Amino acid sequence: MTTLKQLGVYGIYGLSFFTLFFFWHIMATYVTPSVLFSPPLAVFVKAFELALSGILFDHVAISMQRIVIGFLLGSALGFPIGLMMGNFQFVKHFFEPYTEFFRFIPAIALITIAVIWFGIGETSKVFLIIYATIFIVILNTMAGVMSIPVNKIRAAQCLGANRMQVFLHVSLPATLPYILTGMRLAMANSFATIVSAEMLGANAGVGTMLWTARLFMLIDELFVGLLTLGLLGFATDRVFRYLIIRFGGKYSVVA
Repeated sequence: MTTLKQLGVYGIYGLSFFTLFFFWHIMATYVTPSVLFSPPLAVFVKAFELALSGILFDHVAISMQRIVIGFLLGSALGFPIGLMMGNFQFVKHFFEPYTEFFRFIPAIALITIAVIWFGIGETSKVFLIIYATIFIVILNTMAGVMSIPVNKIRAAQCLGANRMQVFLHVSLPATLPYILTGMRLAMANSFATIVSAEMLGANAGVGTMLWTARLFMLIDELFVGLLTLGLLGFATDRVFRYLIIRFGGKYSVVA
């Protein structure tokens, strides 16, 4: 039954993509001039050419490298801070003003400052990804810790569990889905941030590809960049969704 259900879901996905490309073809062929709105076939041909030449893979590899490094560093910093904020009131009240203040300042607003501080090299882009990641991970981790029923912790303590055992067998399993959900949301922010950063100060990357296509009105290439971002984001989101279901168990909160 599970396999049939999964096949049904994949069938709906396929129908959804077919519908998208069908209306895309109609719009590009009969409604909007193709010089402004490339039809699917032209985009796929251009994507094949860029992939065959290696240009597309080079741009994707550079962007993903920047995203992964900044994302992992931001998550590694946000996870322990969120744990401490959820467990200790003093730490929560100490860090909360900064978290609430900076999370409303988008990373793209700091691009100029990042370039001034770190130059136009890799450091400024990784810094922006860290900034786009860390606060979402902090807040979701803290929410996960604070959502744990006190009775479960007390029950474990009554059974003789020490603080480390309570953390490993009660707190961490209950918090993990929230952490992964925070990372899932932060990854979307990372994609948006790296595109903006690469548009303004990079020699390679998907953002640079989009910026160059815009400057020279390479509409086919522009759509290739957009499709590449969407497919990469979709695949990454499916990985996090799987991890949440796989390791969250009964605590899973997947949408």
